[in-house]
Amino acid sequence: MELLSALSLGELALSFSRVPLFPVFDLSYFVVSILYLKYEPGAVELSRRHPMASWLCAMLHCFGSYILADLLLGEPLIDYFSNNSSILLASAIWYLIFFCPLDLFYKCVCFLPVKLIFVAMKEVVRVRKIAVGIHHAHHHYHHGWFVMIATGWVKGSGVALMSNFEQLLRGVWKPETNEILRMSFPTKASLYGAVLFTLQQTRWLPVSKASLIFVFTLFMVSCKVFLTATHSHSSPFDVLEGYVCPVLFGTGPGGEHPHNHGAPGPPHSPLPARSKEELTEGSRKKKTKKAD
Repeated sequence: MELLSALSLGELALSFSRVPLFPVFDLSYFVVSILYLKYEPGAVELSRRHPMASWLCAMLHCFGSYILADLLLGEPLIDYFSNNSSILLASAIWYLIFFCPLDLFYKCVCFLPVKLIFVAMKEVVRVRKIAVGIHHAHHHYHHGWFVMIATGWVKGSGVALMSNFEQLLRGVWKPETNEILRMSFPTKASLYGAVLFTLQQTRWLPVSKASLIFVFTLFMVSCKVFLTATHSHSSPFDVLEGYVCPVLFGTGPGGEHPHNHGAPGPPHSPLPARSKEELTEGSRKKKTKKAD
């Protein structure tokens, strides 16, 4: 906080936290979310054969985090769908990405410089959703740290956490792709961000919410833009987890046992040894067949 004040960034952080998300930032969020849907194998064919199922998948990509948060807090799951402006905007983006003539809209938003702008703006929405989710959970559970962390986490990465359900709508079942088993960078970052915002909300982190939103948004935007520009699927947390996980859990970040890389596999049952007579007899039979 003192550093931000010394750099005269306190007012900037406060102004940034008050920037409205609708419609520009929300539009970017919808564009990137539905782009990821179109990247899924079979998504284009699904939109042609079953457009309603494709539209439902798109809505889950755009609003899945709100649905999961409402489920955790015991609120109506369909509550957010009363926001007509957001639903219409997301539906328009879905139609343009999947059905625009000559794929013109898709080609425009996939152009890397344009896509990076959308990705950066999506991270702004993600961080704000984490902060709002934790504030909402704190209103219901003043001392429920785990409730606040869980709500903030699903607010930031709800789409990924319910990916298996979304796959079922597309007729796909891949339980090995469970996001809990293989966390991507946004899911991990949302979890760590939820912890930070929970500490701030409960006054254990002496930083204003506006300053934390500003700093964490800079981190998320920088990392996600870099990963997207370099087409990388790694995570900035991999190095830290490589040191921490073996100490705390005795395993690597992916659940591997670092001390067993050179360990031999399970012994295979040896084949029964064959005598010289059997080998000779087999060779004689092969020669006889060839001669015949």
